[in-house]
Amino acid sequence: MLATRSELLEKIRLGEDSFLELKEVKFAGGKLRGPTQDTLADELAAFANSAGGVLLLGVADAPREVIGIPLERLDEVEAVVRQACEQSIQPPLAPIIERLTLPDASGVEQPVIRVEVARSLFVHQSPGGYLHRVGSSKRPIPPDHLARLFQQRSLSRLIRFDETPVPSATLADLDEALWQRFAPEQSADAPEILLSKLAMAAKDDAGIWRPTVAGLLMASRQPHRHLPGAFIQAVAYTGSEVAPQAEAAYQGDAQDITGPLDEQIFAACAFVRKNMQVGAYKRAAGGRVDVPQFDMTAVFEAVVNAVAHRDYSMAGSKVRLRLFTDRLELYSPGMLPNTMTPESLPYRQVARNEALTSLLARCPVADDELTRYRSHIMDKRGEGVAIILARSERLSGKRPHYRMNDDSELLLTIYAAIYEDDQQ
Repeated sequence: MLATRSELLEKIRLGEDSFLELKEVKFAGGKLRGPTQDTLADELAAFANSAGGVLLLGVADAPREVIGIPLERLDEVEAVVRQACEQSIQPPLAPIIERLTLPDASGVEQPVIRVEVARSLFVHQSPGGYLHRVGSSKRPIPPDHLARLFQQRSLSRLIRFDETPVPSATLADLDEALWQRFAPEQSADAPEILLSKLAMAAKDDAGIWRPTVAGLLMASRQPHRHLPGAFIQAVAYTGSEVAPQAEAAYQGDAQDITGPLDEQIFAACAFVRKNMQVGAYKRAAGGRVDVPQFDMTAVFEAVVNAVAHRDYSMAGSKVRLRLFTDRLELYSPGMLPNTMTPESLPYRQVARNEALTSLLARCPVADDELTRYRSHIMDKRGEGVAIILARSERLSGKRPHYRMNDDSELLLTIYAAIYEDDQQ
């Protein structure tokens, strides 16, 4: 990034932007007066939290001119850069620090220091807080953006969003009957200690015990009170398109499905079962066979994946289930983790919410039809997507389709089986 002299000189001429910061180095009384260690830390952390960038020391921003750094002071300036990265940024940064010369306004080559910072897998805190680069300046990262940034870079294992305490909630928001189902039969631990071992509670910055995201999702009757969007919005339409302008009613049924996640899963399956059509055909040997529009095992797997692997840091974004006469659409908030793509979903397994999936794996299946298929909600073998694709295609003749919407929402479309009713 901005590695050649020509690139650097052209960018200096144009001025600062999202990828370039210019700093004049000032001395007074034999001491370095600016930029300070904290200032450097803020600038470098902001680049790391964004798309990366280059800091040029020895170049003034206002006149966009190379000023230079006295040759005998290069070691001192570089030491301040290293200290800023190691002591004033958490977790520390390891940038590329390079010494080079660039021509000043009169054409004389002057020593400067180039500091290159790559986009980080971590989220970095500096003396100014959590900062990111917005154009030519650094800005505090808004809380909702910060939460998404932590989640998107969760493979660093610096933090897991589902294990973070929810500031607005207290342990009283957890239903004891709901969290006790995950507790060992005999435990001498105090409730808050037991909940912390289950990743359902944690201390906040002030040392106060609070429910975690996973705790509210699995042990609260109304998790959406503190986690807006932690519910499933289900709508059954009377046709194959959303048509609010139609004279006739275009919605056959609608329900906001709330409660702990395991109950949401079974309620969503019940919604599909209630509203889908059932066709029929005659066997060659005689008799009538009823055929549902959707394979309920595939629907179950799809709903489990949608609620278990969605991005709960996206406040207000909910799982949406839309049932049409020819298809089922399931929208799950969040971008795919790491380098996964919709095409690689059947072949790879990455858990976004490990505490949550661990708790769901301990929840028994409470659906008579589905108990023939599985005893607990999740088996953690990573076979769910393959099951959705295979069973749905076998029933309808059309393979389900995954695609991303604006890198913020995963859409699964399952096509309905079409059969003509057997008229007697």
